Amino acid sequence: MMPPVTEVEVDVLILGAGAAGLMCAIEAGRRGRRTLVLEHAERPGKKILISGGGRCNFTNLNARAENFLSANPHFAKSALARYPAQDFIALVEKHGIPYHEKTLGQLFCDRSAHDILNMLLRECADANASIQLSTAIVSVSYADNRFRIETSAGPIEAASLVVATGGLSIPKMGATSFGYDLAKQFNHGIVQTRPGLVPLVFNSQDQGDWCDLAGISAEVIASIPTTALSGRASAKPRTARSAFREKMLITHRGLSGPAILQISSYWHPGEPISLDLAPDSPPPTDAANLRIFAHLNHPDARRDLAATAQELRTIVPGRLADRWRALHARAHPVDAQSRALPNITLVEMERQLHAWRITPAGTEGYDKAEVTTGGVDTNSLDARTMQSRTIPGLYFIGEVVDVTGWLGGYNFQWAWSSGVAAGQSA
Repeated sequence: MMPPVTEVEVDVLILGAGAAGLMCAIEAGRRGRRTLVLEHAERPGKKILISGGGRCNFTNLNARAENFLSANPHFAKSALARYPAQDFIALVEKHGIPYHEKTLGQLFCDRSAHDILNMLLRECADANASIQLSTAIVSVSYADNRFRIETSAGPIEAASLVVATGGLSIPKMGATSFGYDLAKQFNHGIVQTRPGLVPLVFNSQDQGDWCDLAGISAEVIASIPTTALSGRASAKPRTARSAFREKMLITHRGLSGPAILQISSYWHPGEPISLDLAPDSPPPTDAANLRIFAHLNHPDARRDLAATAQELRTIVPGRLADRWRALHARAHPVDAQSRALPNITLVEMERQLHAWRITPAGTEGYDKAEVTTGGVDTNSLDARTMQSRTIPGLYFIGEVVDVTGWLGGYNFQWAWSSGVAAGQSA
């Protein structure tokens, strides 16, 4: 006969040994709570290790609530204010981890993401928070203000249960819908999930026009046109921000690069995106205030399509300029004798350069998404503690919650802040 499995009792049981779960364990352990972290993978912090090209973009100096998407744009304010980026930076400096600012407030390890993971594991050990790996959850039940969790290693009882299981992004790293399924079990709503911070795929027409230029990049302003925003079925705004100035990259399937990843979190299927290929100059209102094609206004200047291509090459890479001009040539009238472009055509071409409309066929999906947008509805959670409003002792933190940050360390900061908020309460 098999010996009976001894039931484990803890004060705080955390599901998921990622960034949010480990941070929560540290905080709960520091309070003297008997804390256990369960992880279904064979090692903790797998997504930490691959982040930032292996150097972990662990926070952003500019992290504020307005840098996050949520059906409730105010939800993240409390946690971020109580544990801001400066607090995590202080922890990094306490452990002597060298780091640098790359751009736009993004902080990276000088050496490796292993520095951040090792720091978290040391802090867990110092706080007497235990981590149990390769453990599958069979079932979760709740009765008499206690949680009972059946696992592949035996049953566990806990006064508080913290769900830090992440989202659906990068399934090859072990991502599943478990956190959302558990939320539904306890009658918590789920804001529709979608891949976020993900490359976009061209429709068939645009693939033929652009994909042979794969590898070309340019600085752009990527945005969602206001006509698309106003046409959405949901009247509840997720955030006021929907334009980003960063690099765009043409790929063999569509568009990527920081500007595209940023706007992808705001994009909905069927909508266009708008790309301003000349972000350093304002769109013209008439021929008198042309910027890109201003030289063509001189009396002795050539005003043909070849001349416009030459001017375009001062703004974007040559092959991209030539292709853009060639695709737009058919739509722009030319004087039959002089081959000159009239003023109205120059104005329209320059305007279109500021508003290149692309309607993607879709995204590269969760396989290539850095995060999952949507998640556990924040209306069911206390913004100060991350605790359920209906089930005492139940908490949701990190990516599983309907709070999604911009590219550049913001999602890690949400993991740290939400983890601390729950750890101080659970």
